[in-house]
Formats: sequence, C-alpha cells, structure tokens
Amino acid sequence: MSAGWKRAELATLGQISGAHMVSHIHILVLPPLFPLLKEQFGVGYVELGFALTLFNIVSALMQTPTGFAVDRFGPRRLLVGGLLLGGSAFILAGLNPVYPILLLASVMAGLANCVYHPSDYAILSSGVIGEARVGRAFSIHTFAGYVGTAVAPAGMLLAAATWGVSGALIAVGLLGPLFALPLLFGAPAGAPRAAVRKAPIPARQLVTPQVLSLMAFFTMIGMSGGGISGFSVVAMNEHHGIPLGVASMALSFYLGASALGVLAGGSIADRTRRHSEVAAGGFAVTAIAIAIVGLVNLPVWALLPVMAIGGFCTGMIMPSRDMLVRASAPKGAEGRVFAIVSTGFNIGGIIGPLLYGSIMDFGHPGWIFAVSVGFMLATCAIALASDRRTRLAAAE
Repeated sequence: MSAGWKRAELATLGQISGAHMVSHIHILVLPPLFPLLKEQFGVGYVELGFALTLFNIVSALMQTPTGFAVDRFGPRRLLVGGLLLGGSAFILAGLNPVYPILLLASVMAGLANCVYHPSDYAILSSGVIGEARVGRAFSIHTFAGYVGTAVAPAGMLLAAATWGVSGALIAVGLLGPLFALPLLFGAPAGAPRAAVRKAPIPARQLVTPQVLSLMAFFTMIGMSGGGISGFSVVAMNEHHGIPLGVASMALSFYLGASALGVLAGGSIADRTRRHSEVAAGGFAVTAIAIAIVGLVNLPVWALLPVMAIGGFCTGMIMPSRDMLVRASAPKGAEGRVFAIVSTGFNIGGIIGPLLYGSIMDFGHPGWIFAVSVGFMLATCAIALASDRRTRLAAAE
C-alpha cells in the first residue's frame, strides 16, 4: 500500500477510476467502427455522425439534472446506474444491428455519460479521500479516463476483427456491468446519504458567478482541446506539408505527455492552494507551444518535443482545474456543481467540430492553431478571474 494512503481510500479510488475509464471507452466506441457500420447499415457518414450528435445533445441537456439526482440519491447508486445503462446501450446495439437502434443506443449512452463526472467528483469530494491526497486522487481518476481514450480505438478495431461488429459492441457493453460489480458489492464509495442531504441548497447558491465562470472555463478547454485532438493532424499536413504519419505521431506525443502531466499535476495540486495560477500557467505554456507549431514548419526532431511540452502542461493543470471546481461548490452540492460546469465540455463538443470543420472547409488550416491558442488564452483569463471571485466571496 502506498505511504499515507488508507485501504478504503485506494478501494474507492479504484472503483471510480475504473468507472471513469469505462466512460471514456464508451465515448469512443462508434468512431473507429464507422467504416464497418457504414457498410453494415447502408448509411452515410452524416447519418453516423448524427448518432454522435445525439450523444452530445443528451449529455449537454441532462448533465445538470443528473447532478441534482446524484446529490439527492447518492453518487454510488447513480454511478452503478450509469454503468449499467451505458453497457445496456451497446449490448442492445450489438444484438439489434440496425440504424434506428444505433440512434436509440446513442441516446442511452449519452444519458449514461451524464452520470460519471458528477458522481465521481462528488465521491472524491465527500471526505472519503484524505484532504492531503485529494489532488492526487483527482489526477489518478483523470489518468484512468486518458487510459480509456487511448485503448478504445485500437481495442474496438481488434474486437471487431475478432468477433465482428455486433460482437465488439456486445463485448464493450459488458464492461459496464463488469465494473459496476465492485460498486454494488464492494466497500461503499462516497459519503453516506445523511452527510449529503444535510440541508436544502437554493439554486442561487449553485448558479453563482464563480460556477458560471468555471462552466465557461470548461467550455474553453473543450474548444481548444477539440481543435488539437480532432484537427491538428490534418492542419499540420495542409498548412506545413508535414506527412500525415509524422503529424499523427506528433499528436500521439501530445496526448501521451498529457496523460503523464495529469499524474504530475496531482502532486502539484496537493502542494499548493494557488490552483488558478497553476491552471493559467499551464495553458499559457501550451498556448506558446501550439503557436510555435502553427507559425513555424518545425523539423520532426523539434516538432515532437514541442507538442509533448504542450501536452504535458495541458495534463498537468487538470487536477488543479478540479480543485477549483471543488472550492466553488457548497458542501453537499459537489455533484450538482460538477455537473453544471461539466456541461461546458458538452458545449465545446457540439460547437468545436463545426467551427474547426468550417475553418478547414474554407481552406485556412493555419487558423486551427490560432483559434486553439485563442481559446487557451481565454482559459487562462477565466481561471484567474474565477479565483479572484472565489476569494472575494470567501472574504464577504
């Protein structure tokens, strides 16, 4: 057992980190299978893309109501329900391989996706993790999500090659109930319901300027991240003439370094209370790195480390990001507040692809980097402003 960590803390952290990994796998189930689904269903990419749109719309609309349910009924129950619902969605799609069922499964998966952030963060903020280790707990939880993102594309293609598309969907769906079992029969995760429901909290205590600014903060993160992860490869290729293989390797360096940065950021978050400065500083360095990539046609030996530096700093700020949200949440309302601010990710997921796709269609690939940098700088400003509001509110 790691020094300082209690067995109950590690058990709880393992449960919710496993659930978070599954949530990220479920987000990326369909895109790797698009060519196979297109042929099987006899539909175009627009129809398949509509399934992802439904997923994001449902997540955006239901994220906040789900946060209220988490605080009302307890995060562990909702987390189990999300895993079972998400798993059932893909099992249903695998057993009934027709396009209308795929759309229904996307709606179900989008609803299940609403559960993870408010439930997970409510558990982490409930006191079950010692205060001196909360930052590292946030980092391990986020790192588990990165692992899910990393293994999903290749894992889905391997599963489809082994069992066919339907078998792959059923197999990934079974991850839901499999990871729900420890939550059902293991040590309870999170605070008792009595601790969560001490007193009613008016809406005005939740939808505060601090919380709204953090939702904008999450939106900016989603917008900038969507530009890099979704469009940087093609932008590097068309803007600088960098071969697709090299550009893809550069993105892999960025994403891999982000995962390492998340782990480093946990220790930083536990050693400081200046979380807004950490967030602003990390995004400032990332903005500089991405601006260099956009402005200069770097050789491979320089491109890879510059992208890695940007990715590492992006990952490093994530635990501090979560600590900022935790600080803005009234006691017992962590699920609701994390749900409200996490809606920003969904907003970014809906708007970002349309914006960056339009930039590419208009023939300005260099703008991908410029716009991403703009959103990163906006993130820096919002982080600092949010921290100032929080301190002013605490002083009143």
